[in-house]
Amino acid sequence: MAIVTPVKYYNTYVLKKLVQGPISASYNWFVEEARIRGGYNNVQTGLSPRAFLRSDDSSQQSLGNSIIYSGILNSRTGVNQSNQFPSGEDITRSVDPTKGTIQKLYAEDTNLIIFQENKVNRALIDKDAVYTQEGVPMQTTSNVVIGAIVPYAGEWGISKNPESFAVYGYRKYFTDANQGAVLRLSQDGITEISSYGMYDFFRDKFNTLPDPLAIGGWDIHNKCYTLSLKDKTLSVTPETLSFDEQTQGWTSRYSYVPYNLISLQSNFYSTNSGGIYIHYNESVLRATFYGNTYESTVTSIFNKQPSTIKSFKTINYEGGINWAMTSISTDSGDTARFINAYTMPLTLADLENSLFSNEFKKKEDKYFANLVNTSADSSGEVVYGASISGIKGYTAEVKFTASNTKDTGNNELFAISTEFKESSY
Repeated sequence: MAIVTPVKYYNTYVLKKLVQGPISASYNWFVEEARIRGGYNNVQTGLSPRAFLRSDDSSQQSLGNSIIYSGILNSRTGVNQSNQFPSGEDITRSVDPTKGTIQKLYAEDTNLIIFQENKVNRALIDKDAVYTQEGVPMQTTSNVVIGAIVPYAGEWGISKNPESFAVYGYRKYFTDANQGAVLRLSQDGITEISSYGMYDFFRDKFNTLPDPLAIGGWDIHNKCYTLSLKDKTLSVTPETLSFDEQTQGWTSRYSYVPYNLISLQSNFYSTNSGGIYIHYNESVLRATFYGNTYESTVTSIFNKQPSTIKSFKTINYEGGINWAMTSISTDSGDTARFINAYTMPLTLADLENSLFSNEFKKKEDKYFANLVNTSADSSGEVVYGASISGIKGYTAEVKFTASNTKDTGNNELFAISTEFKESSY
């Protein structure tokens, strides 16, 4: 069998041998000559002591919980050492490996915020901290690029969704899919904003998303954090909603599903299917996203005196002219007839017809209508249907819908109310 010995380094030969078997493997031997030029009978040199490091595992290693930084980059002076990683210098920092990999870094002032899957830390930049006997840190300047790493209180992280990160001022927003929560990091620490009336929703939503994709962005126009939740395989219905700091709650749900959310110069943009779209454009119909116009809907709960069975008689609202009641139901299963939006009577015949039509009536800039029962009773004890008005139950859920056209303008809805009395049966 012929042996090929190609020269790989000066005065060094590589011998390769192929081993036949169930799995072929290649073995290398490095043989270093002791004679000048490797010639026969040439002068022999002595081999001085040398450092040798043997590694049993030469495969690539991925250190997901470590940070490494290079030399400086100064475009003004032309110094570019971004490709230099001298191993003799202290250029690495590591965080707790049990908290998962590092997913995002964010520099704020002279601090570096490190988002792991299950932990959020902050590190000092170009300074370090010396602690007193009482445990109080005192910052000192030093030549350390990344100083002491201090974790934030709470077992929260960003999971594997760095795309959910958004920042406005000193407030940072992100999601923790592992905990089923949406979080805000500010000067007072980490706050679970998903607990503001939406804890169950986000817990169940993250559980139903096998591979969650959480796209977050700051809406500079409405001053709110907008979040879109979907599965990467689109096997679960996506949800897009926003959190308002002024009301400390989740105020809106949207019909669009973006790929990215961006704020720039007081304008809010999103991307979809390779295009970029501006929101809140007055020249486009409201609730129009990516070329499709949707209806506006508001769902409200009537829950006054929750321990009392009530008969809900009427439905009233204050707002624009274009709202219709598309559904109402109680916890006992009672339902009422659909109520159309108010139409302005132009003739006496229109006024007469409106009195008998199932639509909202207008009085003193308020709109009201009777609730006509459409339930069916199998017991025969109570008369149901159009012969009676009102629906019975402890609580009621009502849904209002408004179509968006050029003629309606703003579909404003200020208040929804109902007239009820305690049930006598």
